[in-house]
Amino acid sequence: MKKGFLKGTGILLLLVPVFVFAQHNFEGNTKPGYSAGKNVFSGKITDKTTSKPLAGVSIYFNDLRLGAATDAEGNFSVTNIPSGKHLVEISYVGYSIISEYVEFNNDVKKDYALSVAVVENDAVIVTGVSAATQLKKSPVSVSVVRKQDLFNGVAPNLIEALTRKGGIATISTGPAIAKPVIRGLGYNRVVVLNDGVRQEGQQWGDEHGIEIDELSVSKVEILKGPSSLIYGSDAMAGVVNIITNSPVANNTIKGNLFSNYQTNNRLRSYYGNIAGNSNGFNWNLYGTYKAAADYKNRYDGYVLNSKFKDRNFGGYVGYNGSWGFSHLIFSRFNQTLGIVEGDRDDQGYFIKRLAGGNEVRGTDADFKSITPLVPFQDIKHTRYISDNSFNIGKSRLTAVIGFQENQRIEHGNADDPSAASLSFLLKTVTENIQFHFPEKNNWRTSAGVSGMQQSNTNKSEEKLIPDYNLTDAGFFLFTKKQINKLTLSGGMRFDSRTVNGKKTIEGNNAKFTPFTKSFSNISGSAGLSYEANKNVLLRFNLARGYRSPSLPELSSNGEHEGTNRYEYGNLNLKSETSLQVDAGIEVNNEHISAQLNLYNNSISNFIFYQKLKSVNGGDSIIGNATVFKFEQRKANLAGLELNLDIHPHPLDWLHFENTFSYVNGRFADAVDGTKNMPLIPPVRLISQLRGDFLKKGKTIRNFSVSAELDNTFKQNKPFTAFNTETATNGYSLVNAGINADLVSKEKTICSISFHVMNLTDVAYQNHLSRLKYTAENLVTGRTGVFNMGRNFSIKINIPLEFKLKS
Repeated sequence: MKKGFLKGTGILLLLVPVFVFAQHNFEGNTKPGYSAGKNVFSGKITDKTTSKPLAGVSIYFNDLRLGAATDAEGNFSVTNIPSGKHLVEISYVGYSIISEYVEFNNDVKKDYALSVAVVENDAVIVTGVSAATQLKKSPVSVSVVRKQDLFNGVAPNLIEALTRKGGIATISTGPAIAKPVIRGLGYNRVVVLNDGVRQEGQQWGDEHGIEIDELSVSKVEILKGPSSLIYGSDAMAGVVNIITNSPVANNTIKGNLFSNYQTNNRLRSYYGNIAGNSNGFNWNLYGTYKAAADYKNRYDGYVLNSKFKDRNFGGYVGYNGSWGFSHLIFSRFNQTLGIVEGDRDDQGYFIKRLAGGNEVRGTDADFKSITPLVPFQDIKHTRYISDNSFNIGKSRLTAVIGFQENQRIEHGNADDPSAASLSFLLKTVTENIQFHFPEKNNWRTSAGVSGMQQSNTNKSEEKLIPDYNLTDAGFFLFTKKQINKLTLSGGMRFDSRTVNGKKTIEGNNAKFTPFTKSFSNISGSAGLSYEANKNVLLRFNLARGYRSPSLPELSSNGEHEGTNRYEYGNLNLKSETSLQVDAGIEVNNEHISAQLNLYNNSISNFIFYQKLKSVNGGDSIIGNATVFKFEQRKANLAGLELNLDIHPHPLDWLHFENTFSYVNGRFADAVDGTKNMPLIPPVRLISQLRGDFLKKGKTIRNFSVSAELDNTFKQNKPFTAFNTETATNGYSLVNAGINADLVSKEKTICSISFHVMNLTDVAYQNHLSRLKYTAENLVTGRTGVFNMGRNFSIKINIPLEFKLKS
């Protein structure tokens, strides 16, 4: 990537605040006869049963980044709403969400009455669509996880918390590294978005997590199915959309102080944020400190070097006016984490490396320290995003420009721990510009262009992949039509990608020769959502996905620390394409809520690695590592997700919720004697019995108690080719928890969450845990490292709020 381009983009980002304040000044000097379309949305929100006003209810227009909260009398007012039809979401903890389109040609006043929530099925989503839409009108399955859901549970990390949703799994390397898997596909087949921009940070690697501050997350949307229409290459499995920043109500300052302690690995987390909005000028600032020592389980004891530290900060600054909004988002993710090797001595004790090639047993001080041992990683991910929306009559133009710099250093030399064994510097610029046409005859249409420019530079002596430049360009058209209870949606997209690998020297030799590869594709989708009646919703979607080969798949040449694999790329690889059919049904009544999703995903040119045979017929070996090369096959995945929540009326406080996930992945032709695809999650059934009490309590509110059985079945269809995977036994984990809000004078003083995970301290290995394949314990005969044992968690969140004078 040319330095001038990056510099130019940086100047553009810096100029945004100037443009913002110029717009602000323009609004204050409007000439006579000019109408900016400044409409007001106001009303009162009450409890449907008692008719009493509800304070603190959120009223939010997602596309406009405008919102408000009700006062003590239940009244609200949102200003600067442009003319046109806009989707509003009205939400309050413990109550059902209301979402609807409201048309503005003048001021609108409307009152709402909220019912106590039994289930949630009317949320607003922004993933997989060009503009905010109601969840029930999406033709594909989308799961929504809110900040409150994350608070009311316990998990080692964010991605692990999302696996409670059907069809979601994780490839893990200890508590700090987790990669999302959607319906059996992971790595570069899942796009992770953060505040509207795709996260780019060497996500192809086994030891590379999502590198996003987890405590700042306000909402996560998980789209299950090909999403190449909106997001281009890589969104073959789906999208994990992580949303951090949302403006608070006008003339308000809000904040949170949060802390979490978990007993198993002595995890301590501290988070604070402060956000404000004064007459359209809005901002947010947050900071996180998170650290953990080594985790433990019943078989391994403490797992040496599973420790980590996070030191993160971020926020945004911007302005909202009748012309639209302009926000500058920034964040800095800084993580140091150990890499678990799992090596032991002949007595079964974990060993650590010392200078001079010596090894000794890990000590109690090593296990309890939060400073990683060799090998370890240092990761710094810096991000700037310019998020803009401009109202043009009843149309809207959005422009999101992002710059990311990902610096990853892997340390593996005990003689010089500060020396870099591998070091990558990845710089990425992304652009996404969309024009949203005004609604006409219930048609909503958007057209957009997107691009990505990326450069990777090796900063260490050892090279695993070459230096390279990458350029993406895409064009798409998306439309949606409402016909009474039927919603039709779909579109088409064209993408083009060019990769230029550079000549790269390792030592005195040219390890990589230059190359240029180009890929292009046409993708699209067509689907429907039909509300058969007030209790039944039907969905159907047909989508074509696309993924061009990643740079390591094309041209890697080296051994990656901790994998024991020497990998060769393959410049003859073709793009992966998929055709997926989805069908779903939802049934909701006063006694049950059920959702069933079925899918079949046919993939051409699925990329995987297989062993490279030597000229003598055995395995190729370089050093102590077995040599693998990337190949392709036709493959198919089929499966289902079922969620059943029994809440018998009039016992609406009682919930018996069950989530079932199943996926089967098969190659069309056998690979080394097996047709099973790699890294397929086993069958899983989560059953939770929960009681929700005191929705309107005066001192204690939103009190809940739960008991859960998390059943993971045996995976007896592993990818056994080349001894890559082995079968994994099933297991059942018992979890329990209590949550409550402490309230005074109708205001929440603090929220408390107490949970225990794996209450019976079961020793287990997840099939997608990479630690399952570390060295054998010669004393017990068990292979690999086991997952986390019993873990108690206590969380406290203190909300802060101040009103400013208008």
